Amino acid sequence: MTPRAVDALEQSDIIVGYNTYIALIKDLIGDKEVVGNGMRQEVDRCQKAVDLAVEGNKVAVVSSGDPGVYGMAGLVLELIQKVDAQKRPECIVIPGLTAANTSAAALGAPLMHDYAVISLSDLMTPWNQIKKRADFAAQGDFVIAIYNPKSRGRATYLNEIRDIVMKYRKPETPVGIVRKAGRPGMNWTITDLEKLPDEDVDMQSTVIIGNSNTYVADGKMITPRGYKL
Repeated sequence: MTPRAVDALEQSDIIVGYNTYIALIKDLIGDKEVVGNGMRQEVDRCQKAVDLAVEGNKVAVVSSGDPGVYGMAGLVLELIQKVDAQKRPECIVIPGLTAANTSAAALGAPLMHDYAVISLSDLMTPWNQIKKRADFAAQGDFVIAIYNPKSRGRATYLNEIRDIVMKYRKPETPVGIVRKAGRPGMNWTITDLEKLPDEDVDMQSTVIIGNSNTYVADGKMITPRGYKL
């Protein structure tokens, strides 16, 4: 979290968010009113936040990572547009650290050149479209940061993406896996494309696949920018 985000929590009357994320910041909330709910209830959650803001409350909607990257910022802004212009509350989006950037810092410097971020969750995006995006990113030699890489219902998706990338990259291409990025218990490992199917990956993991120039030195992933050394 950034200091600005912490300040926003302190200044808010009501905190709204996914229960799991609310639990992560319980020490920062104190005795403030909290409105939480479960996964796949995003629209109801954000609508409640907008309703409370229309009533005159200062409301903080909590997302993981950055609220504008697979978070709630876009949904909140869309719902606010449905409010009569005379009653429409002001919305300020406060950035946080993304899972990709937090993971990259743990791994070294794998995002030093152009990179793409792709979520493997097909709840909102068709799986064929996700695979198409991964194929184009691999063709373009982007470093690829993968969110939501594996769950019980999507156990094979990461391996399918790995197979797509291997059409364009060597088996020894470095791959970093960071679990619980930026949270207590954060841990990481560095492997390669060939060994990726053997690694322990779950929904709390972020996977970063290097480009054709990424290498590992002293336990750090490095993607050269092109500087002459």
